[in-house]
This record gives sequence, C-alpha cells and structure tokens, in this order.
Amino acid sequence: MEVAKTIESVRAVVKAARGDGKRIGFVPTMGALHIGHISLIEAAVKNSDFVVVSIFVNPTQFGPGEDYKKYPRPLEADLEICEKAGVDVVFNPTPEQMYTAENVTWVNVDKLTETLCGRSRPGHFRGVTTVCAKLLNIVAPDVAFFGQKDAQQAVVIKRMVADLNMPMEIVVCPTIRESDGLAVSSRNKYLTEEQKKDAACIYKSLQKCREMSKAGTTESETIIAEMRKILSQATSMEIEYVSIVDAESLQNLDKIVGKVLAAVAVRIGPARLIDNIVVDTGKQ
Repeated sequence: MEVAKTIESVRAVVKAARGDGKRIGFVPTMGALHIGHISLIEAAVKNSDFVVVSIFVNPTQFGPGEDYKKYPRPLEADLEICEKAGVDVVFNPTPEQMYTAENVTWVNVDKLTETLCGRSRPGHFRGVTTVCAKLLNIVAPDVAFFGQKDAQQAVVIKRMVADLNMPMEIVVCPTIRESDGLAVSSRNKYLTEEQKKDAACIYKSLQKCREMSKAGTTESETIIAEMRKILSQATSMEIEYVSIVDAESLQNLDKIVGKVLAAVAVRIGPARLIDNIVVDTGKQ
C-alpha cells in the first residue's frame, strides 16, 4: 500500500492503475476509521480493481466552535486498517495541499442543503461539496462510496455529481450499527458509557417512525411527537431536530408518502450525533 501526500503523486498512481485497465474505487474519509468506514472500503474492494482512500480532516466544513482542532487523527492506526482491508493507496494531504491559496471558488448545492443539518450548520455543506468536488477531481474514480449515516451528504453529493456531469458512479452503503442500534461514528469516542446508553434512544426513535408508518399513521407531526418522547427519556440529550423529509428532495413532509427519510440530530455532552432511516411506504 502506498501513501500519497501530494495531488501530483496520487494522480500519478491512479493514472498508472487506469493505464492497466483497472476500475478505480474511492472512499473519502476524515480518518479516525471504524467499522463503518471499513464496510465502505470492503465495498470498494469488492466492486473495483484499485482502491483509493483519502484521509483528510477538511477545515472548511467545520463551523465556529465545532471540533476541528479536537477531531481525532490516529493516522498510524488508520493506515494499518487500510492496509489490512486491501487499500492500494491512501491519499493523505495537508490543508495547505488542498487549499494552496485563499480559496475563492466554492461549490454550492442549493435546496438540498437548506433542511436538516443545513439549518443549524451554515457553511457546512459548502465545505463538504467543495472538498468532495476537489477530491473527486483529483482521484477521478469510476465509483465512489459514501455511507447512509450521512444521508443528507450522500444525497447532496449524488446531485452535485449529476449536475456537474462528473463521469462516475456514487454508491451509498448501509449504516453500520452497534449491538444496541447506535450508528457507528468517530464522535462516539467522545461519549461516556452512560451517554452511550442514552444515545441508543436515537435508533429507537427511528424504529418508532417505521412502526407507526407500517401501522398506517401518515401524519408526520404525530410521528415526530412520538419520536421526541423517546428521545426525551435521555436526560443527557439535547434534541437539535427530528424531521421527516422526502428521500430525494429532502423537503419537509406533512404526510408520509412514498420513500421518506426520517432523520435525527442530537447533542450529548461534547458530541453531535446524527442518524436516519429510509421508510418506503410502497414496500410495507
């Protein structure tokens, strides 16, 4: 496994692999790799011939007071995980490599970024879409893999790739969960054992949405109220939002019709946690 620190070096390695007729798979990450990331890498290994993983904590997607400086960066452990998982090259640039001068060009995806996390994190998705556009342009994969846990991000990136005619496929892989249903996240490391128990309420609330929908409840307001009751049982939890939106447009829905996304964001101690499920009323 190679470790590329510069744009030129990773492009050279990918160019050589493509010259050999290999299908390029790409997994963009911010490091602090866990079983969720490993599942994306495994999907890339299975569905491509040459796998690139980026490890880059992107400063432009963190807002004031967020955890950019504290974000975990266990690079040696991450590289070991990548090597064991069958990665061919890790792209690990510095911020100076990715943003070599004052950045005056940004990628904005309208509408899809106005709900859910976009409401409380102004500028976040501009940072996400810009860095993903940069990484996809640098690596130029045939297929890139994202996780369903970051559902809004996945929808936004798929739309960006389609709107900008980027010649690649975006694959969204299922959320990996702990035994109690808690979605695996790098930020789970911030939680105490008691806070982790409280965090399990997040998935319970999402399951409640599916149960109520399956039982015939269609009013979003009614379902959200029951989801909030479950979340309120956790004393350490501060609810940021509980939303039911269209799975493609991400617009809020008064009634559950077709394929919808039920999404939750909360704060527990120092951690901001998000989770979601897709409910397809046509398949219940």
